[in-house]
Amino acid sequence: TTMSLRNNRLVSPKNIEKVKAFIKTLLGTRTDWRLTKPVLPQLPIVNSTWVGPVMAIITIVVGWFAFANAIGDGNAPFALFIGSVSIMMMTWSNLLSTRILPLEQIFGGVDRMYVWHRWLGALSVGAMWLHLEMVDDVKGIRGASRDIADAAEDLAETGSTLLYILVAISLLRWIPTRWWRLTHKLLILPYAFSCWHFYTSTKPYANASLWGSWFTGFMFLGLAAWLYRVVWRDMIRIGKLHRVSHIEIIGNVVTIELEPVGKPLKYQLGQFAFLKVKVSGLREPHPFTIASSPDEQCLRFVIRDLGDWTHRLITSLAINDRVVVEGAYGHLAPIPNHPVDHVVWVAGGVGITPFIGTAISRLPEDGPTPHLFYCVPSRHNAPAIELLQTAAHEGRIHLHIHASDEKNRLHVDHILSTTNDRQLQNAHIVMCGPDSLVKSMKSGLREHGARQMHVEGFDIRTGVGPDLSRYLDDVVRSQLRRLTSKR
Repeated sequence: TTMSLRNNRLVSPKNIEKVKAFIKTLLGTRTDWRLTKPVLPQLPIVNSTWVGPVMAIITIVVGWFAFANAIGDGNAPFALFIGSVSIMMMTWSNLLSTRILPLEQIFGGVDRMYVWHRWLGALSVGAMWLHLEMVDDVKGIRGASRDIADAAEDLAETGSTLLYILVAISLLRWIPTRWWRLTHKLLILPYAFSCWHFYTSTKPYANASLWGSWFTGFMFLGLAAWLYRVVWRDMIRIGKLHRVSHIEIIGNVVTIELEPVGKPLKYQLGQFAFLKVKVSGLREPHPFTIASSPDEQCLRFVIRDLGDWTHRLITSLAINDRVVVEGAYGHLAPIPNHPVDHVVWVAGGVGITPFIGTAISRLPEDGPTPHLFYCVPSRHNAPAIELLQTAAHEGRIHLHIHASDEKNRLHVDHILSTTNDRQLQNAHIVMCGPDSLVKSMKSGLREHGARQMHVEGFDIRTGVGPDLSRYLDDVVRSQLRRLTSKR
């Protein structure tokens, strides 16, 4: 009887609904499972953003010549080459995680760097798997004694299993960001194991040769990149300290202003920075676009409640809290540095942030006045609406508000009629907002000759699956409360 009562409780309608809700949350939507493709340099424009991707590809594929004459069982040349491809991809992935300015310039911004970082990391797993499946007895020059080489090979096999697990954690957004960040730092272990195996293994060349120096140099670069990012930037030179001086919450959007404690941050219009709040539960860094002008004394950020971290930020941030700001990054330029016929800004929701600081700055007098098309659910609680209306009243911008509750959705025709130009070849267009808005605008504007369309879609952790951060955070907190109440 007791057992039947327990079974009845387990299959009660309430528990069944909980299971259904959990499965629905776990599966998410179709959009949650889409992958972000690498952002290739825009054709037919050839500029410095080609340099990074081309350089990475060349340094990876040139390794074929080091193994073309390898002798061994099976397809020894390809087996060894694909192993070097895995090492080189992981090396470049480590280098891109540093966010250093020279790499940012040749890859076209940190947003593109992180897309390449993720894809190189994911593809390195496939290359490693191929290497392990194909490699067999290879004849050549030993990199170390047999005992050391065998031990390094065992380490590499262990590292490959660890790599599969850690990359799977990175690809699945089910793992909350703050937990994922800790596991992501462990990727240095499979990388170091693979490098040691690569160095000690039998190869067609000696480690002291030109090819040996080439690969060893890149492996040291990859290890140094991890030390720079995790030790130097995350632990020692962490950024510039600021104090929270103003907080304004409207709906699910918070506007915060930060005063520098010491030297102010140097930045340009449209750039973003990483915030690390020195409050328990808010210490992991998150990127946000700077919504202030370099002419102002404070830094301003407009942040929407989208996940567990931003929700905790809105509910727990207080005046005088300390915030570490790292940056600034990004190449989004709301104002062009060359003559154009029109300047068009398209913003959706908190995508307004890169345009707020620009709208209240000293704009060039000889250029066209920017047209800002601002898409919001309602104009009554739109972020920074008063600042933008003031800027429009002063003649700094032309403000066009498209509110959903007024059934005034933005269409390409609105932009064409406002600019009085059916062809936009010489228009400087900058967009920031939801993917659906940006994609529809890009498609329509391209049909009218628009070529200078600038978008910065920064996402530090694009993967597949729904983001369960807040859901898991609520579950953990409820369980902790239950345990505390029992005590």
